[in-house]
Amino acid sequence: MNTQQAIQAIHSQKFQPIYLVLGTEDYLQTQVREAFLQTLQLSHDDLNFAQFDLEQDSLDSVLDEAQSTPFFGDYRLIFAENPFFLTAEKKASAPEQNIDGLLDYLKNPADTAILVFFAKYDKLDERKKVTKQLKKAAESIEVQPMKEAEVRRYLQQTLDNDGLLMERDAFELFIRLTDMRLSKAMQELDKLRLYAGDKKRISRQAVEALVPKSLEHNVFDLTNDVLQGKTEEALRLYDDLHLQGEETIKINAILITQIRLLLQTAILVKSGYQQGNIAETLKVHPYRVKLAMQQVRKMRQQDLSLLYDELIENDYLVKSGRMDKEFLFQLFVLKAAQQIKNRGKA
Repeated sequence: MNTQQAIQAIHSQKFQPIYLVLGTEDYLQTQVREAFLQTLQLSHDDLNFAQFDLEQDSLDSVLDEAQSTPFFGDYRLIFAENPFFLTAEKKASAPEQNIDGLLDYLKNPADTAILVFFAKYDKLDERKKVTKQLKKAAESIEVQPMKEAEVRRYLQQTLDNDGLLMERDAFELFIRLTDMRLSKAMQELDKLRLYAGDKKRISRQAVEALVPKSLEHNVFDLTNDVLQGKTEEALRLYDDLHLQGEETIKINAILITQIRLLLQTAILVKSGYQQGNIAETLKVHPYRVKLAMQQVRKMRQQDLSLLYDELIENDYLVKSGRMDKEFLFQLFVLKAAQQIKNRGKA
């Protein structure tokens, strides 16, 4: 069951005795939590609500709570966080868990309790008996990170529901600066919503002013400037980052990662790989691959290879103390621009 279906069922009070909320998308997890609390009209300090961290608390405490009679209500709501025993992960500091007790409870759960396991994992260990039995007994709710089209759809629907208009170029920048992560996007959207006020319009300038850029985002822009031969812009951005306290070695390391991704993408595209195949092969987010594919269309593989080799050589020269790091970086930008200009004349 997806998050939207689950929330609708919860609000309709179509409760199940046991739920398994599986996935790492924080925003969707929060939506599920709030749906339970709001529908049951409970707060975190209510006597009919309990929350346990299974990396610290015992399953026995969870099961005792589930089997207790509600206080002047129909249900007890129990949130069980971090059920690590459903994965292949080992937790040395965690208490020994009564798995047999849980298996017995799954066969005959209390009808006055709603027990919700929040498993913030990419996947579970399907070989384990407890995993199989829990998935069989529980209503599963998927809260895994959304794909690009799903994130875009969700954000656009949110904007429409709020009566907000985000300009197209602003929306694309917003998507990139929030790394196609729904949790981050919804958090940043709160600021933009307040900024828009009664105008109900969000411009690119507003996104640039209010959504912070990470070092990776700045290096992405720097990479674009370098690849387009925009020497002044690249050096100005480098100087800004340097003034903000960012180390040249760190900037260079991220730039190496960016160019490596472009080079790998160019090679795989040439071999007939599609976006999804490339993302899976390189173990990177499909949206990053999409941006890389857009960039490599304008570049020759040979040029990317030369840039990558020079960055690696510069990294070695700096770390071995043979050359000044700032001078080498500036020289790289100038040489890269000249290389691109020469390519244009060829």
